[in-house]
Amino acid sequence: MRHDAPLTEREDTARPAPGGPHAFTVEFRLKPGCAEAFMDLLTPVLDAMRHEPTFINAVLHRDPEDANRFMLYETWADLQDVIEVQIGRPYRQAFWDRLPDLLAEPRRIGTWQPMRSDFAFFSAW
Repeated sequence: MRHDAPLTEREDTARPAPGGPHAFTVEFRLKPGCAEAFMDLLTPVLDAMRHEPTFINAVLHRDPEDANRFMLYETWADLQDVIEVQIGRPYRQAFWDRLPDLLAEPRRIGTWQPMRSDFAFFSAW
């Protein structure tokens, strides 16, 4: 499976089954000194995504051993909506425009079909 291609250009044949939620992992390895700019661009995207009707959740992770490595986990209710609508939303444009300048290597994208979710919610994380 190719993980470095944009979602719309993926060539793998193991696509998630139609219907049901779809999850994506996106790994970003940034150039040194670019983490603050990355967060400044990504934060408004994440803030806007949560209001989309097919959005389920997103979790941004940072590698505790490499401050320039991030992983974004997103779950969406409709794969076609992600491909045809969400990726092209205007609120993402500044992020797409600047991302190539921030990356040390191509991002890696994984597509997953969630099978089970377990959460414990706490008042403070």
